[in-house]
Amino acid sequence: MLHVVDHPLIQVELTALRDRNCPGSAFRQHLRRIASLMVPAVTADFATRPVPCETPLEITTGVAAERSIVLTPVLRAGLGFLDGFFDLLPQASVAHIGLARNEKTLLPESYYLKVPPNLADCEVILLDPMLATGGSAVEALRNLKKAGAKHLRFVCLVAAPEGIQTFQDAMPDVPIFTAAVDRCLNDKGYILPGLGDAGDRLFGTTG
Repeated sequence: MLHVVDHPLIQVELTALRDRNCPGSAFRQHLRRIASLMVPAVTADFATRPVPCETPLEITTGVAAERSIVLTPVLRAGLGFLDGFFDLLPQASVAHIGLARNEKTLLPESYYLKVPPNLADCEVILLDPMLATGGSAVEALRNLKKAGAKHLRFVCLVAAPEGIQTFQDAMPDVPIFTAAVDRCLNDKGYILPGLGDAGDRLFGTTG
């Protein structure tokens, strides 16, 4: 259930994006291109159905997607993935989920969830650049399942082994797609070698 999308073009973009001197404008473009390059692998097993297609010469049979697609960025860093997925999936709908850490329990809690109707009949792709401890991804998926989602997959840019283990223990039915599996987490929960805080680098904020 772990899929590392190891494509040379993705690795070139990822190297540029990891660079601490990469400015926010370039960071956003590298992330968008990586997201677009990951789409074929993420959607490779989506179900299709036959449909008639009239060419200029005759009627033939083509295919259409069996289910609608819902892209779900985790606010706020997940927004950096959204445009890259839209480049190849312009017909997709968007759900949004916001998570914040409870300062007493130190666990992530949902503060916002807005989803399209009929979520159970859709392919739902959860987007978040970093899979660090795994807590946020698991909480997001729990909320999406409560909202009715049945066909789920998670896409990240970089994952830590600790986060992968936590994720797979809690959500063994949900596949993970990542561009890289990094070495470990440091004592502050950041991925090493990682790329720092994706949200801060995307939006020019600190802390």
